[in-house]
Amino acid sequence: MNTVKLIGNVGGEIKVKDFGTGKVVNFSIATNESYINKNKEEVKHTDWHNIVAWGKLAEECENLLAKGKMITVEGKISYRQYQNKDNQTVKVTEIVASKVEETQKKQLA
Repeated sequence: MNTVKLIGNVGGEIKVKDFGTGKVVNFSIATNESYINKNKEEVKHTDWHNIVAWGKLAEECENLLAKGKMITVEGKISYRQYQNKDNQTVKVTEIVASKVEETQKKQLA
């Protein structure tokens, strides 16, 4: 089964393309994790994920998303490749979203 759920912050500008018959949006999110290493130091790590949403979901994302907003994305991992203008093969890994929701940060007591 190919499913993924990510919680992170929108990383920048949302790119919207309108094909007349529907829209597609592309954006990135940053997910963060931290751990304590053997020297008892906190180590923080950020991963960036490319997200694509189509149709009605794309329209909803266009209205919902802004840089820095915390969101939850559900979808599937997609791998594709294409030839660029220099005739080089470019490999792309992205999350094809099936659900995007605004997420609230949990408050610690």
